[in-house]
Amino acid sequence: MSLFKSNHVHCADSSTSTFKTAAAVTDRRAVLDTQCLQKKQRLKTSHLATMISLCLVSITAPLTAQAVDGTDIYINTTDQASSSSSTSAATASAASISDIGKNLEAGTYQSFPLHSITDPASGITIDDSYYIEVSDTLSLKQAQNLLQQVSPKLASNNAGIAASELQSQATQGLNRPSVFLRAGITHYDIDADVDLSDVKSSVGDGLSALNPLPNLPFDPIQGIGDRIPNSYDFERKDTTTSAGVAVLWPVYTGGRTQAVTELADARTDESEADALLDNDDLQTTLIDRYFTAQLAALASYLRDDALNTIRETDHMAQRLLDEGFISGVERLEARTALSEAESEAIKARHNAQLAMTALQRLLRSPTPIKPTTPLFVSSKPLPSLQYFQNLALQNHPGLKKVDAKYAQAVSLSHLSDAGSRPTISLFGYHEIDKDPSWIAGVSASWKVWGGINNSALQASGKAQMRQALLAKVDVSDNILLLVEKNWQSVENARVRYQSLNSNVELAKELLRYKKLGMQEGVNTALDVTTAQTKYLQARTEQAAAANDYVQALAALMQSIGSPQAFNEYMAVADIKLPTVY
Repeated sequence: MSLFKSNHVHCADSSTSTFKTAAAVTDRRAVLDTQCLQKKQRLKTSHLATMISLCLVSITAPLTAQAVDGTDIYINTTDQASSSSSTSAATASAASISDIGKNLEAGTYQSFPLHSITDPASGITIDDSYYIEVSDTLSLKQAQNLLQQVSPKLASNNAGIAASELQSQATQGLNRPSVFLRAGITHYDIDADVDLSDVKSSVGDGLSALNPLPNLPFDPIQGIGDRIPNSYDFERKDTTTSAGVAVLWPVYTGGRTQAVTELADARTDESEADALLDNDDLQTTLIDRYFTAQLAALASYLRDDALNTIRETDHMAQRLLDEGFISGVERLEARTALSEAESEAIKARHNAQLAMTALQRLLRSPTPIKPTTPLFVSSKPLPSLQYFQNLALQNHPGLKKVDAKYAQAVSLSHLSDAGSRPTISLFGYHEIDKDPSWIAGVSASWKVWGGINNSALQASGKAQMRQALLAKVDVSDNILLLVEKNWQSVENARVRYQSLNSNVELAKELLRYKKLGMQEGVNTALDVTTAQTKYLQARTEQAAAANDYVQALAALMQSIGSPQAFNEYMAVADIKLPTVY
């Protein structure tokens, strides 16, 4: 499970930042899809502290991780980056600690021993953690890869998945023989004084009641009573040892063990579906914050550009006033416009800083993250709505979760059915001794009455199955509606962006004419400022439309259960807006 904790350190490259981690997070979408196709053949994870899962979907060009001596800081050096060669795309679902650097796009990341690190925010100590170093300017792909490693929610989900898988693995031995080795040693010491006076008296009374034997020179009965002592001192002391092997094998349980295993498997499927839902939500949140920061940075740049134009206008207005071409009122209008532009520019810079800080918090970075991937729009329309709805019905993790709930209900129904069947077991015991004794046999039990009402339990299982089926119908309807809404939003944003092209061109041309008019004395500073404001508004609206397109596309990809497909649409987009960084 992967959990990076932020901890900034001073490095030679001041534009880099440092993170801590516990392990890498697995992208389990491919694993879950494989399970559905191959009927419960799933990947089993090993101990969390020794095996690290790699994200299969997000890695396309992993880099070699080299082990070096020194501290536990991952260092990104330009010389080492140029000398190291990239490896082929990762296909294994798990890798050693030294391969964790492959999750990042740029630089050579050197592996170091793991440590226990205390999270400065919560004070919680996280075991098996280490540093990596990431530049504060990130592409979207780098940010996506980083999120897979630094998100505590994803790490928590993967820990839950591992726990469910191990529980499922543990139940597979329920129908196997159990062998017990028994050994014991016993020491006893008995020392007792037994009172025989009552026994002697009773014997004497009984003998005296007998008739004497005739023709004997002595009485033998009288001697018997005299030989019984009044008390007897009993003492025994010894030590004994024993050992043996016992075997118990439930050869027939009526389907109980299989039902328990199926229930554990279904709970694992549900954990994986929950992890996919959280992963999809986090990926969409990342895209939202990433491109919101990009839009805010672009808006700040446009404000600064407008401010420079208004400063030029203000300077020209002052010259025209000095030469007597304009009045003091017009000069005052230019100065007022400059003051407002400066205020708006400061506000835009603060908004950009806040947006980058929000991205920084999501990626748990000690410094603000500057986005380098531009906003984009595709001039081509999306595939048909039916295409995306079909993908949603196949891939959405919400439907996979409902399927897991249905499988749990089926397992509980099977478990209740097994309550009315007998249980047959083989047993045996063999002493470990020179002259051993042994026993072997078959035991059978069948509950005929009492305890849990199996009929009610079976009816409950059927009701739960029906509940899951109806829930799937409801979830499917909601997903299809959500897909249609997001599909329409993407198309609306695309059309709006294209329609704003003419507005931008007209506003740009109007500003040019107003500037020329002011130089000729035809237009005032207020006219130029108004034209500049309209031009800024047109460019900002078009950038906002591009951001709307990106956000709607991300929501659409999430609603079909394939957020990673966002990068594919981004790669083929033919319209890319300029970037600030």
